[in-house]
Amino acid sequence: MTEQLDGHFSGVVRPLSLEQYSEKYKDYLVMKRENGILEVALSTDGGPYEHSWGGHDAWSQAWLDIGNDPENEVLIITGTGDKWFSIPYSSNPDTRRKEGDWNNLPFREWSPDAQLRQYRGSYKLLENLVFQLDIPTIAVVNGPGAHVEFALACDLTLAAPDAKFFENHFIFGVPPGDGLYLIMQELLGPKRSAYYMYTGEDISGQKAVDLGLVNEVLPREELLARAWELAEDMMRRSRATRYITSQISKRRWKKLFVEDLEHHMAHQHLVMAAERQTGTDELRKLLPAKVPFVLKD
Repeated sequence: MTEQLDGHFSGVVRPLSLEQYSEKYKDYLVMKRENGILEVALSTDGGPYEHSWGGHDAWSQAWLDIGNDPENEVLIITGTGDKWFSIPYSSNPDTRRKEGDWNNLPFREWSPDAQLRQYRGSYKLLENLVFQLDIPTIAVVNGPGAHVEFALACDLTLAAPDAKFFENHFIFGVPPGDGLYLIMQELLGPKRSAYYMYTGEDISGQKAVDLGLVNEVLPREELLARAWELAEDMMRRSRATRYITSQISKRRWKKLFVEDLEHHMAHQHLVMAAERQTGTDELRKLLPAKVPFVLKD
């Protein structure tokens, strides 16, 4: 019977191998796999990840290639060093405009194709994480940074004490539509999430545990070891059990995203496209206090 089934699947198109897609995303993600557990670290030049539109676009594509590889049984997503995420900043306005900085090139001035690509990339970042990864997922938020929405959408989330969880869109002058506020509504409830959205107040690692946003807070140097411990325990179950359990765990996110994610996303981008600038100069001054900046010149 086994030989007959093997023959049944002969000639199928092979997915990309780890060697192929780790090379494909090497500018943004560092990958290693041991015994079916894949660790993916956000990274730039071997250090903490420095955000770019290229990196933002790569994440959603990476989830597809990782999910297509049957050798991946459990996924761990983490940052590098002491930061989950940082933002490179140039003092040269021409450089910022070329790179699509919203302070110098408002979203309404982007080409229609660029606007659509930004919209789809933002949507697919969460959609592909939840719908295309049929394996347990563990996020390790190893320090401060933004774009924690896909960390919170993982099955389990661990955090460092100095990690910050915050919804920054409204305080910077745009509606909260990238999925983080939607996730906070689900995990915190409508009243509490509205408070953190309207005020932009930080939620520390320990408070995130107390509020139910994350599962554990640990010293940074212990986080990855704990994630691997959890992943190795998951690997003690059969592949079918892990697969089905992952589907059950992700069902609430799938229903939520189908019903509301594009509603949130579309309304954020509607305002961005309608207004002459994204947020205001005064509001943008708050950003370095929320997300680590890396000065490039």
